[in-house]
Amino acid sequence: MTLRQNAKLNLVGLTRGQLAEALISVGVSNAKLKMRIDQIWKWVYIKGIRDFQEMTNLSKDFRQTLNENFILDVPNLVFRRVSSDGTRKYLFRVEGNHEFETVYIPEEDRGTLCISSQVGCTLNCTFCHTGTQAWVRNLSATEIVGQLMSVRDDLGEWPGSGVQTNLEQRLISNVVLMGMGEPLYNFDNVRDAMKIVMDGDGISLSRRRITLSTAGVVPGIERAGEEIGCRLAISFHATTDEVRDKIIPINRKWNIATLLEALRNYRRVTNSDRITFEYVMLKDLNDSDEDAYRLVSLIKNIPAKVNLIPFNSWPGSQFERSTPDRIASFANIIYKAGYPSPVRKPRGEDIMAACGQLKSASERVRRQSQTNPIQS
Repeated sequence: MTLRQNAKLNLVGLTRGQLAEALISVGVSNAKLKMRIDQIWKWVYIKGIRDFQEMTNLSKDFRQTLNENFILDVPNLVFRRVSSDGTRKYLFRVEGNHEFETVYIPEEDRGTLCISSQVGCTLNCTFCHTGTQAWVRNLSATEIVGQLMSVRDDLGEWPGSGVQTNLEQRLISNVVLMGMGEPLYNFDNVRDAMKIVMDGDGISLSRRRITLSTAGVVPGIERAGEEIGCRLAISFHATTDEVRDKIIPINRKWNIATLLEALRNYRRVTNSDRITFEYVMLKDLNDSDEDAYRLVSLIKNIPAKVNLIPFNSWPGSQFERSTPDRIASFANIIYKAGYPSPVRKPRGEDIMAACGQLKSASERVRRQSQTNPIQS
């Protein structure tokens, strides 16, 4: 739990157990504890309420107690930009004046929210814009859950009637932990946040609607299967240790063979719950037919699909995107081997919101946001 300077505890992002401790500390009896937790939980995570005075099924005295001791805060939205394709990129600011980005991607059959887990990143992947920004700190569970809540605010998704929106009607139907940072280097906060997101009496997203992406933090993979249970994606991007060492330095600690062994043992992997291998297509580096055949050999006997991602450029990058013909040839080899191999359509490139482009805003954007914080 994190106290703010005003000494009021933020209840957003607390697990049910932590919320129980908080309520006991202000005198809630054991006899009423479960009822109070359920009441507050539904106000916050079903109705999106941030003002205790609006929780009308609580007594006035209890609301006053809550107001005197607690707050319900989400990250401060500094800037929102909307792409020509409808993608939305958000810049949030949290305690310490630290900033990070979140992306919402609307599609015909779903709405995907790409959530950050850290401010900056420790991995230094050379093809990733976020990797050029130094790691600052982990985001708290409050700040992780708060991204979803704040974007729901912006989209107007909270049901005014208090009745949970059907999944088919949701604007945010899927969550991917693919934003800034390495989720498995912030395991406890990510786990607690996703438990809240999956809670059936609140936001209620199925574990199969949540995908955690890791560059290969092997010790965290088994824990993710046991303690979170969501779907898993691997930032793979190379078929030899020689290349992967260069573009994903963590490979020097946990090489391809070690990573694949952990994936074969991942307790959640089934034909209906496949592991996604993310593969950024980099011209003349990892995009040959030989790489494709080697990738098929490496993932043999792992229920998987391969997401091919055309490289999204950013200022100062040394890489180029593979040609459409090269990507098509690569995808065809993977597909003929029996693995789905969709080519991800770049989204939000015009606002630097595409895969691998996230980074805290530039000084220009900060100055712009002071006069026009919301742009469409």
